[in-house]
Amino acid sequence: MQINYTTLSETLHSLTDGETDSVALMATVACEVHHADDRFDWTGFYRVTEPELLKIGPYQGGHGCLVIPFSRGVCGAAARSGQTQLVADVDAFPGHIACASSTQSELVLPVWNGRGDLIAVFDIDSNLPDAFTEEDAKHLAKILKDCFAAVK
Repeated sequence: MQINYTTLSETLHSLTDGETDSVALMATVACEVHHADDRFDWTGFYRVTEPELLKIGPYQGGHGCLVIPFSRGVCGAAARSGQTQLVADVDAFPGHIACASSTQSELVLPVWNGRGDLIAVFDIDSNLPDAFTEEDAKHLAKILKDCFAAVK
């Protein structure tokens, strides 16, 4: 199954329109994105809970890491740099944190609230190598921006 970003965006808009609670939004986005494409084996958020620290938020899939410092892993790199991380081979990524040994590729996007504050990163893991594209990153970044714009 290949993801239909138009349908996903419309579905998320209808489910989240007017919602301002970040955890409710994260839960809904994680669920809808996870079930939209067979490539996605773990889909969820790591929330910024204190300076330079991410803690697990709503997700779909097996257990995730509970705490990730900004200084470690793909999620930490996305939080630290504010840039999307598209990783074709997690074993080649310096400092990769293996929350699940089956993960082969990863896409992590920073999540900003309506004030421009980093509130989380959105992490998608795949058990397939090189599972994600720039197109995935572009569409998901737009979905995240639209969904979290009302969060203050």
